[in-house]
Amino acid sequence: MNSDMLLAAAEALPRSRADVPAAPAAVLVGYGAVDELTRLAADSRWTVHAPGHPDEVRRAIQRAVRRGDRAYVHVSGDSNAEPRGVSEGFELVREGLDGVVAAVGATLDPVLRATSGLDLTVLYAATVRPFDQVGLRTAVLAADHADVVLVEPGQPGLSARHVAETLVHVPHRLLALGGADGLDEAALARAVRDFLR
Repeated sequence: MNSDMLLAAAEALPRSRADVPAAPAAVLVGYGAVDELTRLAADSRWTVHAPGHPDEVRRAIQRAVRRGDRAYVHVSGDSNAEPRGVSEGFELVREGLDGVVAAVGATLDPVLRATSGLDLTVLYAATVRPFDQVGLRTAVLAADHADVVLVEPGQPGLSARHVAETLVHVPHRLLALGGADGLDEAALARAVRDFLR
């Protein structure tokens, strides 16, 4: 377990001061709270972040407070080795033609290791909601196969409905994996290879 993720959240949360009016932002932080992640990801009134590195945790909280967002920040016990520059939406990490893997939060490093040697596009997101339809659609249309693997913290299929809505006019296949699957890298690699055509 990586306590740096939780420490980053604690450091980024604003301190209350009697002489400063409270910001209108509502920022909730959940440490490994899969049920809360699932519930708030289904509520369109919330921005939902699942950062994969302590620096991303800090940025998500600070941005939410600055903008006055209603934001939920899901903090995982795992962390990617390096922070990514993405603030919202998908970031292109690797290009490939055989399909698209969308990794959310701390799933990125295991996904990269599990898919090394495969000709797959890898996307990364630290924000679950709003869902980046343009980023996903662009990556899928650029690939030779509209095969999508979604790897997220929490329950499998957290964003499956959003993928289906994004690709409603694109014949595609979807494999939705979640942290609750308890997949290690070897199992993740097998699941992806078995799914691909």
